[in-house]
Order: sequence, then C-alpha cells, then structure tokens
Amino acid sequence: MKKRITDFMLINFGLLLVSIGICLFKIPNHFATGGVSGLAIIASSLFPKIDVGPMMMIINIILLIIGYFFLGSDFGSKTVYSSFALSGLVWIIQKLIPLSHPLTDDMLLELIYSILFPAVGSAIVFNCNASTGGTDIVAKILSKYTKLNIGKTLMLTDFLIAIGAGAVFGIKIGLYSALGLILKAFMIDFVIEGLNISKQMVIISSKDLEIREFIVKELHRGATIYKAEGAFTHKQENVISTIVSRRQAIKLRTYIRSIDSSAFITISNTSETIGKGFRSIDDDN
Repeated sequence: MKKRITDFMLINFGLLLVSIGICLFKIPNHFATGGVSGLAIIASSLFPKIDVGPMMMIINIILLIIGYFFLGSDFGSKTVYSSFALSGLVWIIQKLIPLSHPLTDDMLLELIYSILFPAVGSAIVFNCNASTGGTDIVAKILSKYTKLNIGKTLMLTDFLIAIGAGAVFGIKIGLYSALGLILKAFMIDFVIEGLNISKQMVIISSKDLEIREFIVKELHRGATIYKAEGAFTHKQENVISTIVSRRQAIKLRTYIRSIDSSAFITISNTSETIGKGFRSIDDDN
C-alpha cells in the first residue's frame, strides 16, 4: 500500500513537470516533439477555440477507444490515469498562466527547457511503470500489425507529428520539433538510468563478520559470501558482494575504512536491480 501511494505521488509530480514544459515552452513556440501534446498543439492551431489541454483530453479519449478496439485492455490503469491527469494539468496551468507569446526570444533556449521538463517528468512516470499514454497506443497498434518493434513505431509516430508541425507552422518549427524529439529520447534514457542506479560493492576484508553484520543490521540489505583464492598469496578469503543505494554505499565504505584500512573494495554502478528491496520483477502498469 505504501509503495502504491509513493508511486501515485511520483506519477503526479512527473506529470506536473511534463505539463509545465508543455504550457510554458512547447505551446507558445508551437514545438510538437511527438506525443499527444504535439498532436494537440497542431490540432489547436486548426481549431483555435479549443485550448491544448481540452484538445489533449479529446485526443486521449479517441486514442483509448481506438486502442481498446485494436488491443483490447492491453494498457494499465496507471497509463489511463496519466493520460487524463496530464490533460487536466495542462488545462489548469494554461488558465493560471496564460501565455500568448514565448517567455524569451531565444528559441533554442526555449527548446531546451521544453525538452528538459517533460523528459524528466516522463522518466519519473516511466520509472513507476506507467506512461503518459497517447501515442504509445498508436505505436502498439503499429507494432502489432507490422514487423517493427515498439521503439521504432513510437519514433515513427512522433516523427510524423514533428513533420506535421513543419507543415502547419513552417519548416523552422518542424526542424526544431524534430531536433527536440531526438534530444528528448536521449534525455529520458539518461534520467531513467540515473534514477535506477545502485552500487554493487565487492569487499575483501579480514573483518568480514563485522561487515556482514553492518550490511544486514544497519543497512538492512542482503549480501552474498563466497570463497576466493588470491592469485599471488594463494590465501583463502571470504568475499562479500552486495548491492546498495548510493547513500548506503558511502556509509558502508566509511564503516569498512574505520575498522579495516587495508580492506579491498570495488564499487560499480548497476543501472537496474530487480529483487527484494529494489524493483519487483512482477511490477505491473
């Protein structure tokens, strides 16, 4: 229950970041870097009486109906919630902070922030096993009826939206939108990897019993102990292998140095750890 509440709060925070990027930077500059927000920006220019937020809601409803028809119920409750919550947040922010023109006259700077906020927000949402919906559904349909994988169909869908922005708002906006789409993909991957990084520590020490106890009782983590033989001394040693968070790695390293200054420690990054105490292998969306 606690994890579900935490995920719900994180999803809402991520959606808030996405909506800030859309309202303050994407909409005023007509950047259509894929997704339902890109479609809504284009559609709202054709139907100026409908704001981007309500237009996103309309498009999401249409896509969810199409998705249900072609895919059945192959999208989770978190994704459905995120689709409508994002539309509502965009509509609220548009009403609270109406912008008729960009915040600055530097289009490249605006593009960077239009990518930064949604990329970080989307990464947080994706990390909770949800998505912002929308064109993900289109990509799944294309993937189902073609030989392309979901990543390629999603990129194809978003590039078509960027091309649409160029057709409606001019080649300059189209090129900026395509550039933003590429940058967004890299940024999302970078943030997700950063959110999931843990530290794998391999420790050889004469104080292995004390270190084991500290890992289990103080850090509340598990560890694997195995025997190894030194290539030079041929001496048998107990090797401790454990995976901890970044903060715990600092605590453990400090503790080891305080009791055994000659301990041998290697620390490496792990971008994804699945198991008890980390991400569950059966997390659903």
